[in-house]
Amino acid sequence: MRRPQLDIQLKTPDQIEMMRAAGLVVARALRRMREAVAPGVSTADLDAIAEATIREAGAVPSFKGYHGYPASICSSVNEQVVHAIPSSKQVLREGDLISIDCGAVLNGWHGDAAITVGVGEADPALLKMAAVAEDAMWAGIAAAARGAAGGKGRLTDISHAVEHAVRKAGRYGIVDGYGGHGIGTEMHQDPHVLNHGRPGKGPRLVPGMALAIEPMITMGSPRTVEQADGWTVVTRDGSVAAHVEHSMALLNDGVWVLTAEDGGRARLGDLVTARQPAGSPAV
Repeated sequence: MRRPQLDIQLKTPDQIEMMRAAGLVVARALRRMREAVAPGVSTADLDAIAEATIREAGAVPSFKGYHGYPASICSSVNEQVVHAIPSSKQVLREGDLISIDCGAVLNGWHGDAAITVGVGEADPALLKMAAVAEDAMWAGIAAAARGAAGGKGRLTDISHAVEHAVRKAGRYGIVDGYGGHGIGTEMHQDPHVLNHGRPGKGPRLVPGMALAIEPMITMGSPRTVEQADGWTVVTRDGSVAAHVEHSMALLNDGVWVLTAEDGGRARLGDLVTARQPAGSPAV
């Protein structure tokens, strides 16, 4: 059976500049929410911060109204992996772990990113898991940059790098069925980016590709179940999960992490393009 042809949208440098502007809006919203995370804060409070930040920048929340989704962020706490709906009834408690996923569209171009944050004094083992997920995300981005620069990189080089980083760090579950994706004039585009797999498969990594890389890992089994609301995905065994994400683009002279305020330079060094950030710095 022939596999379906992927429709991968390649962007011009000018279009990537516009995506960078949207990415900075998302970065600003996530930073403000990170600063607000504390015991007694509801996930609805965080959602309000995100929507206000996005709209004050002249952007629109990508998530709100997407297939009927009712909020500007996904706020997944503890065993919730992804897509949990913010609520005034869900109040953060000391020791919780929350993953916040946020998207914005500005002038027709999307940015999408996620962070995982401990609430108050969280268990060091949970914080380590969140750090492992973040390290794996950066390993995937670095693999994309090196693959594109060498001209021989393939999509699953990213998947393999993510998986390898997680596996070498400990016994964590890598959630299957969910992963990264292309991004641009739509929030979700081809290709789907798995968080596991053998390298050297799939389409070539080339300048103009924009991808969201998003590992999701658990303290236990990788198996999940979707709850009755049709959105919230939880671990089947009740183990705590972490989810992180950045949107990035490949250019002729390197990678640009569009939703990182420094473009990714602190983590990737010379792999990052010399191109200057578009617009004003995030504040």
